[in-house]
Amino acid sequence: MSDLETLLADAAGAAAEWDRSGLPRTAAPTMARAGLLGMDRPEQYGGQGADAHEIGLVASELGSVCTSLRSLFTVQGMVAATLDRWGTADQRAQWLPALTSGALLAGLAATEADAGSDLSGMRARFTGSTELSLTGHKLWVTFGAQADVLLVAGQSESGPVAALVPTDQPGVTVEPVTDQLGMRGARIAHVRFDAARVPAGNVLARPGFGVSHVLGTALDHGRYTIAWGCAGMARACLADAAGHARDRTQGASRLGDHQAVRAMLGRSWVEIESARALCVRAAEQRVAREPGALLGTIAAKYAAAAAAASVSERAVQILGAAGCAPDSRAGRFFRDAKIMQIIEGAREVAEQDIGEFVLRTTRPATARAVTR
Repeated sequence: MSDLETLLADAAGAAAEWDRSGLPRTAAPTMARAGLLGMDRPEQYGGQGADAHEIGLVASELGSVCTSLRSLFTVQGMVAATLDRWGTADQRAQWLPALTSGALLAGLAATEADAGSDLSGMRARFTGSTELSLTGHKLWVTFGAQADVLLVAGQSESGPVAALVPTDQPGVTVEPVTDQLGMRGARIAHVRFDAARVPAGNVLARPGFGVSHVLGTALDHGRYTIAWGCAGMARACLADAAGHARDRTQGASRLGDHQAVRAMLGRSWVEIESARALCVRAAEQRVAREPGALLGTIAAKYAAAAAAASVSERAVQILGAAGCAPDSRAGRFFRDAKIMQIIEGAREVAEQDIGEFVLRTTRPATARAVTR
C-alpha cells in the first residue's frame, strides 16, 4: 500500500473517534510523511510541486473518510499557499519548510462576530510601527486549538494588515469550541489577542500592499479543496447507501427494489457527477491560469457542498437506524455537510457571485435559420 492508502485506511478506522475527541496532534506529521502537507508548494520548500488536479484528488480521498482530516490538509495549504505567493524570500524560507513537514501547525484567523471575513468591518487592531502589537477576538478558527501560528487579518491606523502571530506567547488566549454541529474533530477555537507581539518579520502584508488579495488567496485555496472534499463526502455517502439498499431486505424484497429508493440513489449519482465535473473544470482553469478560475472554484464549491448536503441526507434516510448510529459515516457527513455550505463563503454569497457572472456574460438568444 502507498503512504496515502495507509493513511486513508487508518483514518477510516479512527474517524468516528476523532469526531468525538478531536484530531490528534500526530495527524500533521503523519500527513507530512505521506507527502500531503503543502504538496503543491515547490520542492525547495519540502513540497512536491503538485498541480490542481492532484490537490483535488487528494482532497476528495481525504474528504471521503474524515472531514476534519481534509480540513487539516486545507488549512495548512491555505497558509502555505498565501506565504508562497505573497511572502518575501526570507519568509518563505523560514515558514514553508516547517509547514510542509508538519513541524508547525497553522491556522487562518479572519472571522469576527460582526464582520465575518470582511476586512472593512474587522475590529482586530494592529498597533505600532516596526514591531506590531495585536488586540482583537477571532472566531471559529479551524485547528485554532492546536495551531502554533495563525495568519491574522485586521486593521491598523494606516489600513488593513495581515501577519503571522505565534500562539505560544503572552497575550494569546485560546478558547476551544466543542460539540459544534459539524467538523467536530477539527480542533476549532475562538482566539483572543491582548497586545500580542508581532515581530516585524512576521508581517505578510502591510497597509497599501493589498491585504484583500492576501486573504483572497487563502480563501480561494480553501474553497477549492473544500469543493473536492465535498465531492468525496457525497461519493462515500452514496456508496454506503447503495450497499445498504442492495443488502437490506424488507420481507421478501430488497430495499433497493423500491422505486423511491432507486430514485433517491439516481438523483444522488447525478448530483455527484455534476459537482465533480465542475471540480474538474475548476482544476483545468487553475492549471491554465484562466481569468475565470476564481469563479470556477466558487461554482464548484457551491455545487459540491450542495451535493454533499443532499446526498448525505438521502443516505441517512436510506440507512435508517444505521445512519443515525454514533459511528455512522453518513450521519457524521450529514452534520459536516451543513458546515461546508457556510465555511469559506456561504452558499447565498456564492449564488450572488454566480448570478453577477450570468448577468455580465449571458446574452439573449437570437433566432437562427435552420437548413437541411
